[in-house]
Amino acid sequence: MSPISGTPVGHLPPEIRGQSRNNLVPVPLSILRQQAPPHYLLDEGDILGIYIEGIMPPKAGADQTEAAPPVHFPEAGSDLPPAVGYPIPIRDDGTLPLPLVDPIQVRGMTLTEVEAAIRKAYVVDRNILKEGRDRILVSLMRERTYRVIVIREDEDDSLALPGGGRGGSGSQGSIVGGASRSGSGYTLDLPAYKNDVMHALAQTGGLPGLNAKNEVKILKANRVGQLDANGMPMMVMPGMVGADGMVGADGMVAGDCYGGCMPHDPCYSGFNPNEDYDPTAIRIPLRVAPGQMPHLQPADIILEEGDIVVVEARDTEVFYTGGLLPGGQFPIPRDYDLDVVGAMAIAGQGLGSSGPSQGGGGFLGGGFAGASPTQLYVMRTTPYGDQFNISVDLNKALNDKSERLMIQPGDTLILRYKPCEELVNFSLVTFFTYGIRELFSN
Repeated sequence: MSPISGTPVGHLPPEIRGQSRNNLVPVPLSILRQQAPPHYLLDEGDILGIYIEGIMPPKAGADQTEAAPPVHFPEAGSDLPPAVGYPIPIRDDGTLPLPLVDPIQVRGMTLTEVEAAIRKAYVVDRNILKEGRDRILVSLMRERTYRVIVIREDEDDSLALPGGGRGGSGSQGSIVGGASRSGSGYTLDLPAYKNDVMHALAQTGGLPGLNAKNEVKILKANRVGQLDANGMPMMVMPGMVGADGMVGADGMVAGDCYGGCMPHDPCYSGFNPNEDYDPTAIRIPLRVAPGQMPHLQPADIILEEGDIVVVEARDTEVFYTGGLLPGGQFPIPRDYDLDVVGAMAIAGQGLGSSGPSQGGGGFLGGGFAGASPTQLYVMRTTPYGDQFNISVDLNKALNDKSERLMIQPGDTLILRYKPCEELVNFSLVTFFTYGIRELFSN
């Protein structure tokens, strides 16, 4: 076997050892929903029920019966009360077209304010109706909606457990993803003041599952084609939150970029600066370090027409095994740390077992099988594509927690014998081989 060299764990700087996930806490879910105003504010797309006696419907003749205003009952699942009147939609410019008067600007008004504006138009401005004898009813018949798309890649929970199976342990050749990966898509019509990230997730299955990233990605339709001051497409680094950046426990602000969390956040352990740029994306972390909070602007969590909400699979958050370990590919736990000892157990190689078996034996107690392998190399790739090797002495790792390197996405674990262990095993094999031969020769 070719020699391998590596940097000892104790010589690694903290930033290379990896970010811990154990202490992350969930963000308050209330930050994912918008605060509705006390009264519904109208805008384009709303449909109002309007009844103006003598105008809508027109005044009946002496020999005709006065028509009763129509009553509209809301659709199933709607929170609106029954509406009275004729349906009149609000135009794109925010005006309400009515007979005999100029269009009335109603954008940003409440129903009470619209009723007052209609009364002023017919009674004061045009003198069509007499003051005190006007009967005007205004109600909300249908609230405006925003059509958004939700893409979820966390439908198959079998990928959430180490080893790639439901409740199973790691096995030789275990593979994650591939043909097993599945997802789903939803088209939602979210009513006004419910068009936010929390409602979109609630209607499509809830928070991301264990086999999905602990974040929500939003592709904003209104940012497509935006250019910076130099005329270049805006590039947004994953993880930067809102217009003011990430505010940490020390009060420092990360930077002025659009939505998400900083690249050094644990949910971005697989960050690749060459692939993860997206000028239309906002990334909202769902777990952060204590004392930190995603600083989101209201526009970051409000969904507009054409926005896309993506719950991404974390099928790239895996580690690989080789050498004396059973070869395979295994997922890394999402919400807690995994060190080299736990990774070997997942791969099916317990400390003290000799060679590629399914565990067993005391530490360095391989019996006639010889000395157990205690030299582990972790091949790690940096976000910028550089690779370096880390040397882990399992003798030290068993007794010293600081020697237990945390596994990061993309790591490759190679288990080998130390030269002294190779020598012990060779001596044992030679001794027993020679002894048995001499026994039978006599």
